[in-house]
Amino acid sequence: MTDPRSSSSWSKAFRLFPFLLGLLLLSGFSVSAAAGRADSLEYHDATEFQLIGRGFDDTPTPYCRLPRSLESRTRPPVWSLSRNSAGLAVRFRTASKTIACRWEVTGEVVMSHFAPTGIRGVDLYCLEEGQWRYVNTGKPAGKETTALLVDHMKGEEKEYMLYLPLYDGVARLEIGVEKGALMTAPRVASPRKDKPVVFYGTSITQGGCASRPGMAYPSQLSRMLDRETINLGFSGNGQLDLEVAEALANIDASCFVIDCLPNVNPKQMREKYIRFVEIIRAKHPEVPLVLVETLHYSSMYYDQHMASVISEKNLLLRELYQEMKRKGDRKLYYVSAKGLTGTDLEESVDGVHLTDLGFYRYSQNIYPLLRKLLRR
Repeated sequence: MTDPRSSSSWSKAFRLFPFLLGLLLLSGFSVSAAAGRADSLEYHDATEFQLIGRGFDDTPTPYCRLPRSLESRTRPPVWSLSRNSAGLAVRFRTASKTIACRWEVTGEVVMSHFAPTGIRGVDLYCLEEGQWRYVNTGKPAGKETTALLVDHMKGEEKEYMLYLPLYDGVARLEIGVEKGALMTAPRVASPRKDKPVVFYGTSITQGGCASRPGMAYPSQLSRMLDRETINLGFSGNGQLDLEVAEALANIDASCFVIDCLPNVNPKQMREKYIRFVEIIRAKHPEVPLVLVETLHYSSMYYDQHMASVISEKNLLLRELYQEMKRKGDRKLYYVSAKGLTGTDLEESVDGVHLTDLGFYRYSQNIYPLLRKLLRR
């Protein structure tokens, strides 16, 4: 038998060992250096700065998405999901050459098909010549994380936006800058906070399964429209709860988007869909209201039962839409699922939930309608 140590493959591996060891040492040094740099900064509580994406003032914590009054009125899963910080972002201005973040999540949620950076991470964006540009993502390390987001900048005063986790709650959030560097309120009103666009829906609306928070479609549309968006997506629980409609109706919105069909069955649609719209309409008779079909999941092209279910719900939504139009609702709009996330079946992570590609396509395809409605 040949000695494995004398084999060609073993010899190659042995010769590569010093190089591989060097890479490991360098990687460890880089991580250690970044951690040390982040620890040397001065941290500010994020609640001192402007929080966007929040539809209600009377929430239990700054990072909750529904008013306290709904805790005893809505279903427990809806309330629990409202503690996720999807769509929330902190706006600030600084000339610091270094920016870091340390945060604590409430649940340390883990999913097999969803990147931790999307579930529990944070995203930093910078405003450059009127456009929001991605800077970096804070990768979660556990329930508590300190992450260096950017270093070695020029030291010019700039506007920033920090998106919060999509599928976990925030117990504590601090932003770190160089000692002595000022952090102030934004001077540029971007995205505009007057009359936000409100999205009500499901796990897809909430952001599942974006690779990072800034890629959820309501957040992409916020940057594209330069308008604040309110993300009221509740994973598996966008079930036309009428008390949630009452809460939505209290938001002074420029547009409402109802994208909840994946979470409801035809019986729920017949019983509650029109009533849900009427509750909003009672306070917003002239505000555009957009109804969105269930997406054409890639799996439905092979799963005949799923195809039948989706087709039935979309046909029923069209009937309900036409009924409301006949009753005189002139500000009602309809979005077909056809081509909404493309036609090549490459848009999802599991046949249903969208990847960044799916969210990008969704945003690009619904943007023209929303832009037109906001201009009116």
